[in-house]
Amino acid sequence: MGGIRTYSLLFRRFFLNLDDRLRLILIALVVGCFGGVASCALNETLDMVAHWVRDFRSCWYGPFLPGVGAALSFVFLRYIAKEGKGHGVPEVIYSITRRGGLLRFRSSYTRLVSCLFTIASGGSAGPEAPVVISGGALGSNIASFFHLKERQRSVLVGCGASAAIAAIFNAPMAGIAFTLETILGEWSQVNLIPIATASVAGTEVSRLLHGDQIPFQSRVLHFEAKDLLACALLALFTAAMAVVLIRSLRLVERRSSRFHRLPGWAIALAGGILVGIIGIWMPFALGEGYEPTRLAIGNLFPEGLAFVAFALVAKVVSTSLTLGTGGSGGLFAPCLGVGALTGLSFHRVLTQVLPREMWPEGGFFSLLGMAGVMSSVLQAPMTGIFLIVEITGGYDLLVPVVLVAVLSATLSQFFEPHSVYHQELLERGELLRPRTDARILADLEIWELLERDFHKVSPEMTLKEFRKVLQRSRRDLFPVVENHTGNYLGSLALDEVRPYIFSSGFYDQLLVEEVMDREYPTASPEEELGEILERMNEKDVATVPVVMDGKVLGLLSKATILDHYRWELMVQE
Repeated sequence: MGGIRTYSLLFRRFFLNLDDRLRLILIALVVGCFGGVASCALNETLDMVAHWVRDFRSCWYGPFLPGVGAALSFVFLRYIAKEGKGHGVPEVIYSITRRGGLLRFRSSYTRLVSCLFTIASGGSAGPEAPVVISGGALGSNIASFFHLKERQRSVLVGCGASAAIAAIFNAPMAGIAFTLETILGEWSQVNLIPIATASVAGTEVSRLLHGDQIPFQSRVLHFEAKDLLACALLALFTAAMAVVLIRSLRLVERRSSRFHRLPGWAIALAGGILVGIIGIWMPFALGEGYEPTRLAIGNLFPEGLAFVAFALVAKVVSTSLTLGTGGSGGLFAPCLGVGALTGLSFHRVLTQVLPREMWPEGGFFSLLGMAGVMSSVLQAPMTGIFLIVEITGGYDLLVPVVLVAVLSATLSQFFEPHSVYHQELLERGELLRPRTDARILADLEIWELLERDFHKVSPEMTLKEFRKVLQRSRRDLFPVVENHTGNYLGSLALDEVRPYIFSSGFYDQLLVEEVMDREYPTASPEEELGEILERMNEKDVATVPVVMDGKVLGLLSKATILDHYRWELMVQE
């Protein structure tokens, strides 16, 4: 045991003596390997359990299986793992923006287990979001093992997320784009190199364990210049369907919250049972949705516009019910399924409206539909482009894929300005993006901005006594505190007493309590700096006292905040 501890210590010292950039790249390589293993383990387990459960779906109790799985997932997360419901990606983003990349180690496996219950039983969700938080948690804890700084730890959280996405789809560029667009929110060389390293490492681990194969095999497809007009029209449909999916999910979440008196597992059970009932008439609505996606791309989906439209609606509803009522899983796979069915529906409408035109086959529009819906839901067009090109091998379709992805994301932004992952943080007031005022201010601590060279005055102090205090002070604000308790009563601003300070007749007549402002704005150490600055602007003051438990801790001025803001901005640059 002592030998292992010694080797561990020597190993860490070796890394600490390396150049910062090289050390981060090497650790990113390790994180990428772990993220790849986590993704492969989840995929293998999902296939095994889903194959075992499939035999029971034809039984009379088959429709209840998704409900049981969702309920077990909720119970495991809430009562055993002690974590909240949801897909987990907002938690990863929050950890980077507000907690320096800190994630608990148990998050590396709890979401994997919970999504296993949900998806294997037939719930309409994907395994991608759970592996993102799993990879992120692994990156966070490996960074803590090497005692890295907060910024380096945040990058390694992104490395774990990138490796997980890359491994599960065999798509390294998609992993990089997703992390930079959605998780970190910025494209910079400092972040790009370690994240790319981790993404490639995760992909190679996946190829080593599963082989170099793409999830969805597409045939060689051809298009003409005139088809790009149809592609632009398809972007309208994919943008609309993405908005429908997002709002449907949000609607179910809000309706479910009305039943707060019921236990959470019961709500998840009811939602899962409804999914199971939908699955009786439309089995394609169950699970991740990979099977209908493959059929749509390969032009093997059953004929008829009505059937594919019913499958599309069923997939949207089942996904909303699964995730909105408490099931665990991600939106990647459902987005691919919804996108493929949207593209196929568009193709069948197109061929009926203009039957004499020679249009590309349905698989062509299914691929483009996947890119459009994915880009719109995530508000990450680069992720949608790279993901579709890599998981289908359809590099010859790069031009229409880019067209649909960018146009669809732009159109949907008018109705849903934020990513489905960012919206949750935005509603809680916790969305902080890099290089914004809110993010920079969030990195500043009130404790480090406190100015403690101030003078307190008592309410019984005369103007003559206050003049002596004023001579020793360089401040123009004086907190007024009670003599016996020291509790804060108000503030005395120099502007308020200036009319009397040079009139000797007031020296022994005027008391501080007569001119003090009992409603003067204050701040608390627990408040956000952005909120404090907004209050200072509203009240038109440059300095406020910081008060906690009735005691004055110090003063906080705009000048000090601005100085530290500029310094923090230079550090981040």
